[in-house]
Amino acid sequence: MADIRPTPAPAPLSPADLPDLYRRYAADLAAARTAQRDLLAPGSPRLRPKLDDIEAELTYLMVRHYRPWVVAEIGTFHGWSTTWLLRALRDNGTGALHSYDIVDHARRTVPAALADGRWTFHHGDVRQAGLTPGLIDYLFVDAAHTAPFARWYTTGLFTQLRPGTPVSVHDVYHRRRPGPVSEGRVVLDWLAARRLGHFTASRAAAPALYGELMAVRRELGLLAPVHRGDRNPMMFFRLGDS
Repeated sequence: MADIRPTPAPAPLSPADLPDLYRRYAADLAAARTAQRDLLAPGSPRLRPKLDDIEAELTYLMVRHYRPWVVAEIGTFHGWSTTWLLRALRDNGTGALHSYDIVDHARRTVPAALADGRWTFHHGDVRQAGLTPGLIDYLFVDAAHTAPFARWYTTGLFTQLRPGTPVSVHDVYHRRRPGPVSEGRVVLDWLAARRLGHFTASRAAAPALYGELMAVRRELGLLAPVHRGDRNPMMFFRLGDS
């Protein structure tokens, strides 16, 4: 992983910035949505999407905004999030994705045109993969949804990331609050102890933001679903942001 990053660093994003982010990248996002929908066409390799549309779009937009040189993706399954991340890096014209998973389905489903020159897949347990946290510019987590795994990455990975690193964690807000012994609770407690903020577009946990984003998507003609799903449980934050 080369240690090259944009200078100056992009400004932090807040939920209030998201509608304008949609508008700024509306044309590129519309093209990305069409391309992602094409990946689900009959006869294509089976991707089994796990990200709902808004959280996938926000992931794409975050990568476009922050312009990371190195993205680390923990958990690929069949590669749906992988393709969204790769598409954002391609549209930025810079950056590489390092993906980690104990299953290698994504190797058979991620299109070569997206992967070539920007994707490295690491097959195995990320905890033994020799990850270099200090070189990560964006961290995407969607792997073992257990409290012990969350304790590993909060204490063993988050603490080694550079201040200001954007992070997203999936499957936190399926309901208004995560369960008391869940992955999400571990992450939220870790953030709270450090007075770090976060946001989600979850329909259950953040209905106002969800409604605002639905409105801007309607304005931009982006309402047609790429795949069915509207819970959007992912959470987003930056380490060092309060």
